[in-house]
Amino acid sequence: MAQLDSKRTALLVGATGLVGSHCLRLLLADDAWSHVVVLARRRIPLSHQKLVARLVDFDRLGQISGFPRTLDVFCALGTTIARAGSRPEFYKVDYTYVVETARLALISGARQFLFVSALGADPSSNIFYSRVKGEAEEAIRKLGYRSLQIFRPSFLAGDRAEKRPLERLGAAAFSALSFALVGPLRRLRPVAGPVVAAAMLEAARREAPGAHVYDVERIEALAAGKEA
Repeated sequence: MAQLDSKRTALLVGATGLVGSHCLRLLLADDAWSHVVVLARRRIPLSHQKLVARLVDFDRLGQISGFPRTLDVFCALGTTIARAGSRPEFYKVDYTYVVETARLALISGARQFLFVSALGADPSSNIFYSRVKGEAEEAIRKLGYRSLQIFRPSFLAGDRAEKRPLERLGAAAFSALSFALVGPLRRLRPVAGPVVAAAMLEAARREAPGAHVYDVERIEALAAGKEA
């Protein structure tokens, strides 16, 4: 297992979302990271001596001066087609912004990329959502990060700043039926946002070389420190 360098800087995008907000708080509380740089479209309602928040236009990400030089990139960017307003707008957030962040960070010296994808991500899927997630995964794999950690939760449970009624309904339904989700169906269980965030930090500490994919069971095990 790789040892995390002491006092390193993390870059976080998607810090205002369910998983990202918990990632931010965990990173700020963890002494392994001396600074946390956040790129966001709106103000972060949090202040901390380790936090460096930069307001950016993700449509012009490549044009910002002095792209942050960090080793670890945490990406929790994501939306829904309903919230984005159209398929092209959804694609822009969940593919273009994610892949461009990964590309620019790698050029600036990052060696580890950790991001939240989704269960069923597949570039050849007939489902648009799953196909976009799979295409993003595929594009980032091709960038050649030393360490790539992909998290594929099913439904995310927890309170969001933004409302996603269909996702909440789905999570509630699967939670009620969790006793029946055994065997291969266990991967459909909802997972709490804080659990995914904790798993991401644990994976970052380990910095395992190569590409690694975590489903719900592995996410929960990793968050609990039980993943081999």
